[in-house]
Amino acid sequence: MGNKIIIAMILGLIIGFSTHFTLPIIDLIGQGFVMLLQMTALPYISVSLIYGIGSMSRQQSKQLLKYGSTSFIFLIFTVLFFIFLAPIAFPDWTAAAFYSASAVEVKHELNILQLFLPANPFNAFAEAVIPAVVVFSIFIGIGFIGVENKRRSLYVFKDMREALSIVTNIVMYLAPIGVFAISLNAAATLVPEELEGLLVYIVTVASIVGLLSFIILPMTLTILTPFTYRQVITIAKAPLITAFATGSLFVVLPLIVENVRKQLQDYAKINTAAKRVPSILVPICFSLPVGGKLLAILFVLFAGWFSGETVPVGDYPKLMLMGVMQLFGSSIIAVPNLLDSFNVSHSMFELFLVSEQLIISRLGSLLSVMFITVFSLLVTLMVLKQVKFNLKPFALFTIGAPLCTALVFTALSFGFDSISHQYKGYEKFINRDLLLPPAKATYLKEPSALAANEVNSSDTLANIQDRGFIRMGYYRDSLPYAFHNKDGVLVGLDIELGHLLAYELEVDIEFVQIYRSRTNELLNSGYLDIVSGIPVTPANLTKYNLSAPYINEPAALLVRDSDRHKFSRWADLIGQEDLVIGIPEAFFYAGGVKKNLPDSVVWELSTPRLFFKEQGEKIDAMIFGAAGASAWTLLYPEYSVVLPKPQIQPIAIAFPLAKEDAAFEHFISHWIAMKKRSNTISAFYTYWIEGKSPGNFIR
Repeated sequence: MGNKIIIAMILGLIIGFSTHFTLPIIDLIGQGFVMLLQMTALPYISVSLIYGIGSMSRQQSKQLLKYGSTSFIFLIFTVLFFIFLAPIAFPDWTAAAFYSASAVEVKHELNILQLFLPANPFNAFAEAVIPAVVVFSIFIGIGFIGVENKRRSLYVFKDMREALSIVTNIVMYLAPIGVFAISLNAAATLVPEELEGLLVYIVTVASIVGLLSFIILPMTLTILTPFTYRQVITIAKAPLITAFATGSLFVVLPLIVENVRKQLQDYAKINTAAKRVPSILVPICFSLPVGGKLLAILFVLFAGWFSGETVPVGDYPKLMLMGVMQLFGSSIIAVPNLLDSFNVSHSMFELFLVSEQLIISRLGSLLSVMFITVFSLLVTLMVLKQVKFNLKPFALFTIGAPLCTALVFTALSFGFDSISHQYKGYEKFINRDLLLPPAKATYLKEPSALAANEVNSSDTLANIQDRGFIRMGYYRDSLPYAFHNKDGVLVGLDIELGHLLAYELEVDIEFVQIYRSRTNELLNSGYLDIVSGIPVTPANLTKYNLSAPYINEPAALLVRDSDRHKFSRWADLIGQEDLVIGIPEAFFYAGGVKKNLPDSVVWELSTPRLFFKEQGEKIDAMIFGAAGASAWTLLYPEYSVVLPKPQIQPIAIAFPLAKEDAAFEHFISHWIAMKKRSNTISAFYTYWIEGKSPGNFIR
């Protein structure tokens, strides 16, 4: 059967890659096969645990707990050792990322109680909360240990388990067809562009999974038990292939149990308890952070390297502890929390999802199968006192394992160094144009000489209609709201909004570069009608007449890459007398910073660009909006954006307007509300702030 599955998978991949042709029926066949495997998996887990534990004596259960915990910790540390070796192979990489709104999303914290304690067991079964189902089944099994006349009841669970095993074997006869359909559909629908940027991660994971699954873990078992390497591979063969093809460990759990039990037949003649141990261990393992689940920790290391926000070696113990604890739950919840804890860009989570869908989930399932197979065999033989030290496999392992590890990492390092990586963050940022067709526009590098002498009505809308164009002021170095693209055209979020406003007023537009100090003068004289957005702070509220906010921007710190770890928490900054904080003009109010960081030195900067120049060498960090700070890191990738914990409330951004014109303020505020409802501002935000395609939207 294992050979048939291999042939089916290879044929499916070849046909899918070569033709890129698939039919809905092929996808349905693949999904149907997976659903048939899932049909028996959860009942099998519960029934096996209840029967296996319930059949044991108290002495046997103590032995199982003792040997199981020892073996589990040993194997976990073995896998983690190779995961933390992975960054050795990563090449030098210059990187920076656009801002991601997920950075301030509310994270789903791991709730251990809800995950493991089944307040409503029926709900846990219905929603497939595996850890809760496992705990419930363990407690029922423990309850049976103390029941005197339990044999009759346990036979019911034994017969149910046997029936479920028979059903699983029947379904496995369809495995070649199901695996063929899954492989063909996956290969035919793969988008090659999705592999860009993930090649290093995928190759590294594949190498580590191969090393652990086919050398380290099986050889470890051959050193300590009577099993040969060939026997271990034979036991795991069918589950390995099926798990890789389906990308699911859950569906092959019954198959792992049955294969392990068959291999233990000879020992079961001596001690019948041997047949029950795998039925207990394998289901429990699914709820634990075993094998492939631990690859989420490797992704955090990769994401830090890929985004230019490397996790320091000193943080590895913390990452190991937090990662293992978080991975008792779903990796979809664990990864965002781990990225947040180690100040790695949250935009990397999207790469995690893509990589999981492509191949990582399949590689992870493969590693998990071998981990669970080795674990269940090792613990069972420890219970049976059949563990012994084998010198010949140990000698081969002592020579072969370090040699293979060195060869793998040398090959990875050499291969990655040969990749001709060029930093493209600056080009991605600067090579953008306006999303919508622009209004007819003129551009002034400074206000005209007659600006102060212009006498206009206090009715801004009337002035705009009379002159035939709206005049908008913007500030230099106002990334990503106003900047010049590769062709020298003025673009950005605020500029896009200015063009849209002119289009809807059916007038032209004139953009004027101004200094912040002249904002009120030029607005109140009637020369300017509106100015590029500024933060809504107490100082700006008293100084300017502001519209309703059109976006919110979290406050962040812009720091040098090497200093990221120093700014993870606001509390760590309090009391640092030698700390110098820079504040761009009008972004934040110095009084508020000095109040919260009384021992720090606060410098106001006329432009953020000074932070990156010689004048900024003495500044430790710059408080800035996370969106704007991310844009600057694309220009200066040796700097990083940090959102210290706890996150403070985002700062609203609004347009300055003339003080004496309440009608125009109401008009702009209602116009902003309208554009929010139509998701136009959201689309502009996606494009200009996050650097993504906004798709179709209504302006």
